[in-house]
Amino acid sequence: MKKDGSNILFPTIKKGGINYLIDKNGRIRKFKPWLGDVLSFLYDKIMEKSIFPKLFGAKIETHFEILKHEFHQIHNRNILEIACGSGTLSDYLPPDNKYTGIDISTGLLKQAHQRLKKNAFKKYELFNVSVEEMPFSEDSFDFAVCNLSLNFFKDINLFLDDLARTLNLGSTFFCSIPIPERKPEKSTIRGTLYTETELHALFSEHGFEFESKQYKNGALLYFTARLLDK
Repeated sequence: MKKDGSNILFPTIKKGGINYLIDKNGRIRKFKPWLGDVLSFLYDKIMEKSIFPKLFGAKIETHFEILKHEFHQIHNRNILEIACGSGTLSDYLPPDNKYTGIDISTGLLKQAHQRLKKNAFKKYELFNVSVEEMPFSEDSFDFAVCNLSLNFFKDINLFLDDLARTLNLGSTFFCSIPIPERKPEKSTIRGTLYTETELHALFSEHGFEFESKQYKNGALLYFTARLLDK
């Protein structure tokens, strides 16, 4: 943590409840989201009506029940959600937690801002940043979450290095991700799909203790990884 008490490493400016990175010329950094910010209001509906049933062969209701089961008893933690989208996790996470969410879509972050307020979160910060440039100092968080996005990261080894850097030792990472061995036969899922075995090996190589959850929901694997070594 920096001497001024902040855990933010890079210059930022806050507008409308969202923190933006600024470059050396004082300009806000720009990112290109998957759906485009103009259509971000359709994101949750697309996930419900298309991505879950057609690509994952899964039920979004089951996904939400799993999140509720995993998070409703987590209290007073400093939580980082990576690729937080519209802030759905805050529907299942108690508001006594300190929440930080990052995403490249300003449209989704605006939805997350409203959702966190509606769900009575008092301590939360949202950042318009990419996963390749997480602006947080070492040992900033004691819990991290990434739902349905890990397969889109360009360099998973770089991400895991940075995840380990920003987490305290003993912290837990929770993740849901489609895996090829569970993928419906005619489904085309974007990004890089890792097998359960590959994910286990990757996280173990970066100092995490990997544990698969026994949930069954189409192509999705749910797992936790506890940071044991840096």
